[in-house]
Parts: sequence; C-alpha cells; structure tokens
Amino acid sequence: MDWLIGALCALVVAGGAFWKRSLTLPGAAAAFIMGTIYFGAGNLLWFGILLVFFISSSLLSKFKQAHKAELEKSYAKTGTRDAGQVFANGGAGMLLCILNAVWPHPGWVYAYIGVMAAATADTWATEWGGLSRRQPRSVLTGKIVPPGTSGGVTLLGSTAAALGGLMIALFGWLFAGWTGMDHLLLEFLLAGLTGGLVGAFADSFFGATLQVMYRCPVCGKDVEVLTHCGQPTRHIRGQAWMNNDAVNFLSSCIGGLAAWAISLLV
Repeated sequence: MDWLIGALCALVVAGGAFWKRSLTLPGAAAAFIMGTIYFGAGNLLWFGILLVFFISSSLLSKFKQAHKAELEKSYAKTGTRDAGQVFANGGAGMLLCILNAVWPHPGWVYAYIGVMAAATADTWATEWGGLSRRQPRSVLTGKIVPPGTSGGVTLLGSTAAALGGLMIALFGWLFAGWTGMDHLLLEFLLAGLTGGLVGAFADSFFGATLQVMYRCPVCGKDVEVLTHCGQPTRHIRGQAWMNNDAVNFLSSCIGGLAAWAISLLV
C-alpha cells in the first residue's frame, strides 16, 4: 500500500511540476521514480523533506526571474530541472532511504537531513545570491568576481544557504514527530545548518576548482555552457566529467557526511 500511495503522490507532484514547467518530461519521469521510492521504501519523513526541497526551490527559481535571466545564460542548468538535476539533488537521499529500509538506523536520517539541506542551501544561495546588489567574491581568493561566476559567494547567498538548511531541519523534525521517531530539535537544527553550509561552500569550492568551465570568445565571460553569445565557447579549466550535476551530487554527499558527523557529536 505504501508503494501505491507513493506512486500516486509522486505522479501528482511530478505531473503538476511538468505542467508548471518546473520539470522537463525526463525530469518529471525521474521525479516520479524517485518520489515513489522515497515513500515506498521510506515514509512521510523521507518523502516530505524531498517535497519541501522541491517546492521551495521551484518557487525561488520563479521569483524575480527576469532579474536573473541574464545570469542564467551562463549556467548549464536553469530553473526547469531535467532528469540529471533531479538525481543530482535527490539521488544521494534516495540511496540513504533504501539503506534505511534494509538496515534501519537514525544515522541514515541525519545524513539525509544533511544531504537535502545541502541541496536546498545551494539552490537558495544561487537564487538569492543572484539578486545581491554586492559583487560576489571568490571562495578561494576573496577577490571580487563577475556575477554568475562559479565559486563566487555573497553574504546574501550565504545567509540564504543557512536559512535553507534550517528550513529542511525544521520540517524534518516535524515529519519525524509525525512518524514516531525519537528525536531532538537541536540535533535536527545542527544537522541541517551544518549540512547546508558545508554542502553549499563545498559546491562553491568545486565550482571554482574542478568544475568544467568555458570562456565566451565574444563577451569574455567564464560560463558553464558550450555556446554563448551565439558562438562556441573555449574550455579553460576543470574536468570534463565534473559538470554542474556532478558538483551538486558530490556536494550533497559531503553535506550529508557533515550532518552525520555532527549528530554523533551531540
């Protein structure tokens, strides 16, 4: 019955997101599969947190979209998420959900809080940071970099990252109570805040070092896309396999490990 309920809920959410153009068709299919597993192998705690991340991130991607349109031309992925983005943001959590079904342990839950806090923090930092009136600074050197540069951070974006992690923690704590899990609010808040900030800054670090980047021959911008200003871009740094999805997945895993570690300490 849980699997049927999960499939129905996932179908409604994925279908609605596709209709609202928050997901591509492959992205909606990936979301349906993922949502079914989250509820079938998990429960409301696992599915609910995934839903909170997706709804909040989708709403933020539409907020003041016109102001962020120019920046999005430099990004490999935009607000309409494809299958790669869906699995990059929720794939690690899905693995933790399956592991918890096979071998139940509270540690999987705290790691999951960190994974989703990292994904949420990174998304919130990107969406809010793009609206900052201050120029971003490189996470490596502290020097001012052009808006949209991978590895650039702002105070507004970092604050949004912290709030995103705390939001996941708070909803996780509520869902845990509804599902009968023994839990403490402090543990969830620390896991969410730690996982969110560590994951967001890991994303910025990888974006400034390993992520594949290109340079536009027309405007001179460093971008994530193969074509910019109507012309092919030139590879300048990073590993070809380390695209935006790979960075997001790796950063969410690091956020999950950080949250798991902090839960052991408290």
